[in-house]
Formats: sequence, structure tokens, C-alpha cells
Amino acid sequence: MSKVILITGASSGFGRLTAEALAKAGHTVYASMRNTTGRNAPVVTQMTEFAKAHHADLRTIELDVQSQPSIDAAVEQIVAQAGRIDVLMHNAGHMAFGPAEAFTPEQYGQLYDVNVLSTQRVNRAVLPHMRSQGKGLLVWVSSSSTAGGTPPYLAPYFAAKAAMDAIAVQYARELSRWGIETSIIVPGAFTSGTNHFAHTEKPADEARSAEYEAGPYAGFGEQIQQAFSAIVPPDADASLVADAIVSVVNAPFGKRSFRVYIDPTEDGAEVGFTVVDRVRAEMLHRVGMSDLLKPKMTA
Repeated sequence: MSKVILITGASSGFGRLTAEALAKAGHTVYASMRNTTGRNAPVVTQMTEFAKAHHADLRTIELDVQSQPSIDAAVEQIVAQAGRIDVLMHNAGHMAFGPAEAFTPEQYGQLYDVNVLSTQRVNRAVLPHMRSQGKGLLVWVSSSSTAGGTPPYLAPYFAAKAAMDAIAVQYARELSRWGIETSIIVPGAFTSGTNHFAHTEKPADEARSAEYEAGPYAGFGEQIQQAFSAIVPPDADASLVADAIVSVVNAPFGKRSFRVYIDPTEDGAEVGFTVVDRVRAEMLHRVGMSDLLKPKMTA
């Protein structure tokens, strides 16, 4: 059955790949992004052409995840046009690279806002509709860094991703009785096809950053990026993440995996999450709340 899907941060990377893949699979997809008449106007044109070429229902929509009014307006528009929202994919995010000490507290706050608080804004706009429907699916794009091996110089980004993952887990428990499912996507390192490093934020405190570069960590940033790229298999294709999400969306109710791993570097995230998720589940069993682990079919 065709679903109405909202994706945040769909102008590039995993968001765009998934929007196009889901539309080709027969779903109505709202690919949201900022500046649809400005910086992202070319993307809007490209997606419109893609939709025509593939006879797909792919629609772009203005949505700034850092603005509640913008989010509310976009959600209202989708519901007015399509009548419902079946799937919400939390994908919007921003990366930062450099010595942790050289980032200002304000930069940490900004990254947390984009990667974490944005999901709360969008949830508050979308979830009332899903709860009234008695069904829905939240897809969260997490990161293998939350439980796997992590290179240095990515502390602000990794911290934000860990926070988002923790929130996703708790939302899963609090929404299961409403008939709303959760699937957390855990991509590993993909150094091409995602624009991760193209728009990476740098430390604002350049003097502090320079101290690292002039000291025992001289050239360390370049060393990390080279090492990071070296462990990614040459055939690692970011579209694998999109394909995995299509499979999740197309799966029947109650059969969707809680976590899905797409990790070409095999950094150990699957092992780490398996242990952590089991511990969390066992606690719910102990206190008689194991029903929260599976979504409830509502009338």
C-alpha cells in the first residue's frame, strides 16, 4: 500500500537518495528542505524532473527543522494535500570536524539543535496526526558511531547523534501502544555520496585549533580523514542505506526491525547495540512492561 512519507533534510545525501528510492517504489514522498526558492532551487528542479522521468510522486516542500512555525506550516500543508502522514523519517543533520576543545559552546548548541532538537519539533507537529490515525512509522537515521568505533575530531557530531539515538529509543516505548512503530537506521562510514565532508563545520576558535595543529596533533585532521577513507570498501554505495529504508517502509506492520545496520566498515556497532538494546529490553521485562517492545495494533 502506498504511504505518505515526510523526510527531513532531503536535499542531499541519505535524505535525497531515500526520497527518490521511496518515490520510485510507489510512495508519495515529501522531500523537505530549506531555501527551496534560493540555494536549493536547483535541487527542487532536479527532483521535479526525476518525478516526471520515473512517473513518481516526489514532492519538495519548504521546511526548516530549526523553526517550529516552518515545520507546522509544512505538516499542515501535507495533511491538507494528502490527508495523512504515514511515515516520518528523521534525517536532517549537520557534521563538524576538528578538535573538540576548539568548538565554542555555541557551536555545540547549534549542532545539537540541528541534529537533536529538530526531531522534537517535527515530532510535536506530526505525532498528533499519527496518534489520531492509530498507526504510523518513525524512521530515525542514527550513526554507527553511537555504539561502534569512533575516530577523534568528530566529538560534537557524535555526541549529537548519540543523543538523538537515545531519544529515538525512548520514543519507541512511548509510541508503541499508539500503534506507531520505530525503526532506527544505523549507517556506518560512507565517505562518498553523502556530502558529509563537503559542508562540515569547522571550529570557530581558530587560535585554539591552531595550537593543536602546531603541537603534537599536527596534521592529525588529514590523517584521520585518510584513515577513515581507507577502511571504507571502494564499492560502498550510500544508496544501500536508501534501499534498506525502502525495505523497512514496505515491510508489514509488526515485522519491521527495530535497528537496521548498513555498515561497510564493520566498526562494531551491531555488536554494541545488540548488547545495549538487550539490557534495555530485559529491564522492561523485569518490570512487567514488555508490551512496549512491540507496537500494538489499534482499531
